[in-house]
Amino acid sequence: MAKKFLSGDEAFAEGVRLARPDVISAYPITPQTIVVERLSEMVEDGSLKSEFIHVESEHSALSCAMGASAAGVRAFTATSSQGLLYMAECLVYASGGRFPIVMMNANRSTALPWNIYGDQRDSLALLDSGWIQAYAENAQESLDLALMSFYIAENKRVSTPFMANLDGFILTHTYEEVDVPETSLAEKFLPPYETENKLDPDAPKNMAFSAGPEHNYIFKYKEHKAMLEAAAVITEAEEKFAEIFGRKYTGLIEKYLADDADYIIVTLGSIAGLCRETADKLRAEGKRVGVVRIRYMRPFPAAELAEVLKNAKAAAVLEKDISFGNEGTVYTNVNSALFKHGVTLPTYNFIGGLGGRNISTADIENIFGTIEKGTDKKVNFIGIEVDENERDR
Repeated sequence: MAKKFLSGDEAFAEGVRLARPDVISAYPITPQTIVVERLSEMVEDGSLKSEFIHVESEHSALSCAMGASAAGVRAFTATSSQGLLYMAECLVYASGGRFPIVMMNANRSTALPWNIYGDQRDSLALLDSGWIQAYAENAQESLDLALMSFYIAENKRVSTPFMANLDGFILTHTYEEVDVPETSLAEKFLPPYETENKLDPDAPKNMAFSAGPEHNYIFKYKEHKAMLEAAAVITEAEEKFAEIFGRKYTGLIEKYLADDADYIIVTLGSIAGLCRETADKLRAEGKRVGVVRIRYMRPFPAAELAEVLKNAKAAAVLEKDISFGNEGTVYTNVNSALFKHGVTLPTYNFIGGLGGRNISTADIENIFGTIEKGTDKKVNFIGIEVDENERDR
């Protein structure tokens, strides 16, 4: 195992190299471009044997990946922001066709106003497209997630495309020391890709067909069941990963000082690190606070969140997203999970970081303080004073 000083983008590219995709369809968009640039260099220098196809658009990138997957080979692509939205038509084709493509998305704000900085509105806007959605926190997790994502997506119980999300610039362009596994260990973890869901002259089958209401309904139900099944496969993948590489991950969520906490912040992505640091500071002052990081938004960790929040006095959901006219998408999902599992406690939504705006330690402290005191505002915008008429009713 070699130690390298890598950005999140470069670390993810190293993980893809170790996964050995047969086809890489590439189109550049900031802040994702470095991923496909590094992969093109690997193909050129021979460290990665793959067909690198530079297509004319993001829509074409995912269309190309679907064609490769339909031909029975391992496929990868990457995008960000407007590029991901341009792919929207293809996202549901890929999930409906049960093509286990892996795609890295560099989370970035969507226009207008035009903005290249990071929030999570792009991926969360497409949460219901039938893709597994994971959110990395640092460069090491980015590399490891790249490798595990193929294992999870390609499992026959799942056979579902996988979107791995990295916070734009905060993670994609920040450099850290990263352990890069040996190729032989990666091969031990991830076997060559095999599938029956492919075009085969010796075993003809109908793919990407039309289906009327009676049968379409059943196909959608099977998609849903496969997404639920992915939770068990994620656990399986992480256990095998820990056995081979010695690094352990925590499934759909990650808890920090949460088991005995009175007040908990639930969040996702790289901001979790600042939340943990702030929790340490407040714990030293005698406040029982904790943090829960959602690692997977699909499949959603409903039971896990209900279990960790059931004894808390109040919880905040901090997210870089807003469903205009309602609340944050993560907040909606968390509240639904608590309701389904009969957990009752005050919950509050804190929206920040839109367009890459900074979220500070003071902001995190204020969130903990606010939910401890209680407030009649369920939806709160960090750093913006909301008029009485705009308050959530």
